[in-house]
Amino acid sequence: MASASEEPLVESQPTAAEDDKKNLSKKAAKKEAMKAEKLKRQQEAAAAAAAAAISSLEVDPLSSNYGDVLLKDLQSKAISGRKWTEIHHLDADMKDKEVLVRGQAQAIRAVGKNMAFLVLRHKGFTVQCIVTVTPELVSRQMVKFAASLSRESVVDVEGVISVPGIEITGATQQVEVQIRKIYCISKAVPNLPINMEDASRSEKEIEDAKKEGVLLVGVNRDTRLNYRVLDMRTPANQGIFRIQCQVENIFRQFLLSEGFVGIHTPKLIAGSSEGGSAVFKLDYKGRPACLAQSPQLHKQMAISGNFERVFEIGPVFRAEDSFTHRHLCEFTGLDVEMEIKEHYFEVLDIVDRLFVTMFDSLNEKCQKELEAVGKQYPFTPLKYLRKTLHLTFEEGLQMLKEAGIEVDPLGDLNTESERKLGQLVLEKYNTEFYILHRYPLAVRPFYTMPCYDDPKYSNSFDVFIRGEEIISGAQRVHDNDFLTTRAKECGIDVTTIETYIDSFRYGSFPHGGFGVGLERVVMLFCGLNNIRLTSLFPRDPMRLTP
Repeated sequence: MASASEEPLVESQPTAAEDDKKNLSKKAAKKEAMKAEKLKRQQEAAAAAAAAAISSLEVDPLSSNYGDVLLKDLQSKAISGRKWTEIHHLDADMKDKEVLVRGQAQAIRAVGKNMAFLVLRHKGFTVQCIVTVTPELVSRQMVKFAASLSRESVVDVEGVISVPGIEITGATQQVEVQIRKIYCISKAVPNLPINMEDASRSEKEIEDAKKEGVLLVGVNRDTRLNYRVLDMRTPANQGIFRIQCQVENIFRQFLLSEGFVGIHTPKLIAGSSEGGSAVFKLDYKGRPACLAQSPQLHKQMAISGNFERVFEIGPVFRAEDSFTHRHLCEFTGLDVEMEIKEHYFEVLDIVDRLFVTMFDSLNEKCQKELEAVGKQYPFTPLKYLRKTLHLTFEEGLQMLKEAGIEVDPLGDLNTESERKLGQLVLEKYNTEFYILHRYPLAVRPFYTMPCYDDPKYSNSFDVFIRGEEIISGAQRVHDNDFLTTRAKECGIDVTTIETYIDSFRYGSFPHGGFGVGLERVVMLFCGLNNIRLTSLFPRDPMRLTP
């Protein structure tokens, strides 16, 4: 039996206050540990920053091989005599040769600290360049400089051509430039309003990716036009406007070979050249004037001036409130006027041979450009005949009637009827390029010559590509009295065109001609869906900039 003085052996329990004290001690210890860890990280970061700062202060013995070129060194101080190579000339035959190229940095990708890839672009052609740390040639600082360049900056690269054993999918040229020197000539802003990769995508590519659950970004038309300088750098746009240049060049060279003379007519005139009210009116030193809707009146006056055959390439202004896919307020007109010996078909013969020559030349000489356009805007090559199809307006109406479409025999064709007729012609004659002639007189300008056998019709014609009109032409009225009568009948104030009418009082040759829009020819030949794609800086009712 235990003595009365002994206490039972029972383990004591901590009080609530002691528990709180113990928990606080643990939290405090944990807090202190976290503070210590944070301080350690800060010290490590500071040490790394200090090391980087020291490193940046170190003189790179290869610093002269890279960097930003100062503006003062680009102010045409001296000619160095260095030989430049265009990117599109780089090929496997140049293996191991040293080259100097200039282009814009389309893509930049760093691979660690010792290597970076750049894709340079110029005139729509691209080449892959590689900068790799190499003793006595390339430093880490040089790699870092190359990797830090902003996209679209203009860069000079000196290097050696190498030929990889595999296809280069990210560039047009199947060679690489091993960079030895790299200099930035002009920096682009870090954040571009348009990503060139996005701007170069086709709608089909975006849709196909969407079906596979991948979201690809495109660029809408308004954004493209707002930043047109960037947009025109895409391969498709480079192709479009180089094709456009060729269209103009072929037009000029063909007509020169046919005895035509190039002229330039005024764009400031006293009255409407086409009739109607769709003109841009302005004040000309206190007198009313307007911008020319076409060179029509003055090219006819040139025929009266004994030039026999003339053409003009120049701006045309139309103040129409048209928001369609094929109308602009300003476009480039390709105009022709010529003497006629017996029949206005002499003009149609020029149209036929001119455009067949043009199509043949574009298909032969612009293959790369057409391929670039087709990659972003897929289209089928234009179908045309060696001898262009001629149909009368009445024959065209009969084809539409047989297809269940009724058209006013003395009216004009609307857009839907034109497209339907184009489809019918393609199915029956296997051509997308044809001439429709002998239009109703009521839908033609006042200076159009009526048909001899039926004055309700005229010696006029339209030309179509892919079901859309690109050319209007006709034999002109060269008799001044009849011309005055026609002008009054069409509601034109003859006092505004007195000098034009007077030019036919002194003896004038029978003549005819036509006008075509440069942008519309390119649009339809390339199967594009909007004329704004073929105007460098389009002007429509809503756009006056850039």
